[in-house]
Amino acid sequence: MQYAIVTGASRGLGEAIARQYILQNVHVIAVSRSGNEELRSLAEKQGVDFHHISCDLSRLDELDKGLDQIAEIAFQKETHYVYLVNNAGVIDPIETVGQLEADAVQKHMQVNVTAPILFVNRCLKEANDLGVSLGIINITSGAAEKTIHGWSTYSSSKAAINRFTETLALEQESKGHTIFAYSPGVMDTDMQGEIRSSSEDSFADVGKFRKLKEEGDLRSPDEVAGVLMNLLKEPKKIENGRVYKLYDLIRK
Repeated sequence: MQYAIVTGASRGLGEAIARQYILQNVHVIAVSRSGNEELRSLAEKQGVDFHHISCDLSRLDELDKGLDQIAEIAFQKETHYVYLVNNAGVIDPIETVGQLEADAVQKHMQVNVTAPILFVNRCLKEANDLGVSLGIINITSGAAEKTIHGWSTYSSSKAAINRFTETLALEQESKGHTIFAYSPGVMDTDMQGEIRSSSEDSFADVGKFRKLKEEGDLRSPDEVAGVLMNLLKEPKKIENGRVYKLYDLIRK
C-alpha cells in the first residue's frame, strides 16, 4: 500500500500533484485549510482512499494535531511506501527590510520552514520505526539562490529548505529513502497573483511578473506536476539531497 501526503493540496501545484498521485492509484492525504471536492470525486472514481486533513500550518497546535492524524492513517503494517510532498508555502510579506511586520515574518517562517521540517521529522520517525520507505519532496524556489528586491523573507525561507534537504539526505544516506527538493519555476497560480499585486516600492521587479502573465509565459500547475512525476518514475537515478529544477528537467 502506498500513500502520498501533500501539503497545500487544495489548489495550485499541490492540487495538481495530488491529482497525479490519484491517477496513479496512490492513496492521498491532502493537507490544507480548505477541502477539494474534485480531488475527492476523482479518488472515488479511481477507487483509492482520499483523506483531507484540515490544518492551518501557521498554527503549531493544528500542525501537531494534523501530524497525529496523518501518522494514524498512513503508517500502517500494510504500508510499504509513503511520499511526502512539502508543497504548502506563502510569499507574503513582499516588502523591503525596515518595513517588515513581525507577525507576517513569523507566520511566513512557520509555514515555509518550521512546518515542512516538522512534517519530515514525524514522518521519518514513523517510517523508520515501521521499516517503511519514504520519498520526501520539498518544494523550493529559484529565489533561494537569488537576491531579489522585496523578497528577503521568501528567499531566506527557501534557502533554508534547500540546506535542510541536503542535511537530511546526508543523515539518512544509509536508510534507503529518496530525498530531494524540486524547484518548479514560474507557474500560473494564486501566488503569482499575489506577486503581481505588489507595489513597485515593495517589489522592484513586479513589472516582469506582470509581463509574464500578459504574454502567456506561465506554465500550468498540471504541466509542472507532470515533470515531477516523470522524475519520480526512476527513483534509482535521483541524487539524494539535490535541488532539481524544472528548467533543467524539461531541457533533457
